[in-house]
Amino acid sequence: MRRLRACLGAAAAVGLTAAGTTALTAGNASGATAALSNRWYAAAPYLMPLDNDPPDPAAIMDATGLKAFQLAFVLAPNGGGCSPTWGGTAPVSADTAVQSVIDTIRGKGGDVSVSVGGYGGTKLGQVCSDAAATAAAYQQVITKYGLHAIDFDLEEPEYENTAAIKNEIGAAKILQQNNPGLYVSVTTAGTADGTGWFGKQMLLEAKSQGFTPNNFSIMPFDGGFNGAASQTSALTNFNAILQSTFGWDQATAYAHEGFSGMNGRSDSGENFTQADFQTVLDYATSHNMDRFTFWSLNRDRQCTPVDNGGRTSGTCSSVAQNSWDFAKYSVKFAGATPPDSTPTPTPTPTPTPTACQTAWSSSAVYTAGDEVSYNKHNWKAKWWTQNETPAATDWGPWQDEGAC
Repeated sequence: MRRLRACLGAAAAVGLTAAGTTALTAGNASGATAALSNRWYAAAPYLMPLDNDPPDPAAIMDATGLKAFQLAFVLAPNGGGCSPTWGGTAPVSADTAVQSVIDTIRGKGGDVSVSVGGYGGTKLGQVCSDAAATAAAYQQVITKYGLHAIDFDLEEPEYENTAAIKNEIGAAKILQQNNPGLYVSVTTAGTADGTGWFGKQMLLEAKSQGFTPNNFSIMPFDGGFNGAASQTSALTNFNAILQSTFGWDQATAYAHEGFSGMNGRSDSGENFTQADFQTVLDYATSHNMDRFTFWSLNRDRQCTPVDNGGRTSGTCSSVAQNSWDFAKYSVKFAGATPPDSTPTPTPTPTPTPTACQTAWSSSAVYTAGDEVSYNKHNWKAKWWTQNETPAATDWGPWQDEGAC
């Protein structure tokens, strides 16, 4: 569903050594940080850290209160092989650029999840020999970055490949077992009925392997959707699919269900505004859903012109907005309050009033230096004067000393 992904720039051609099947927990990784609450990983919006004009995550954190980011996407190498790369071109083993982004986020008290798969490109589940080999490749990512969360984005064309989906679901189960506390989400295409035939087959594969992630999320866009009502209807229908597939009751199904939206104009020309996000957010929280995220932070800013000439962009939303408007809905889902977009001005101190002198009298005689009050101002005589009303003139006998 996520077509707006330009190719990543060429990376150093450094090969990866195939990892063994023995997992290293995230806590052993250099640079690992304490885990956030699962609610933050559930709310993490997608961010492409190496392409589509990556925004500064520190600026987003300061403006919105966001703490977690879903970094996208880890794929198999374009040249073939069962080793993890960013976007098919940048080997994870040699990476410093994404690590720098992660360090920035963690330095401000946040954290990241990494998404594997996505739309287009070759997925590790398609080329690795089996689930164990697929899991070993993903474990390299978890270990290198000290991850506490991972997302399996299973969609076209991979989810049409039965063997690949078996490898991906099997890998997710292995990683979940070998990395205690790892937050695992599985994201797939959404339809008006909830999800399509391939999505349902993926759920049946998970059931057959005895795998239950933190959530199964659908992407209700790029499928003839029109605003929030069609999306919440799809979420209701997907809940029924989860119930029937796993034998869950409605509440348990919602507790394992997630939403992954697209902010602004979708690939197929649907428009989802801030009001739509609020409606879906209300639905998700009122039904105790496990996840609320969107594609993407790279797009969470206004285009010029606003509608981008009726086109969909990977770097702006094509709807009217302030920068990072949509990220604030993720912050709300996490249970935090976004900062006010309008800074509160520092109040101007009220000056202490000056006491008034004796009131001016038309009959009194005043000499240079005498002070009086008149019309709520104090005045000082410049020279001898009588019966001359105090006024601020260069040629008059009075000097205005300000309000009293």
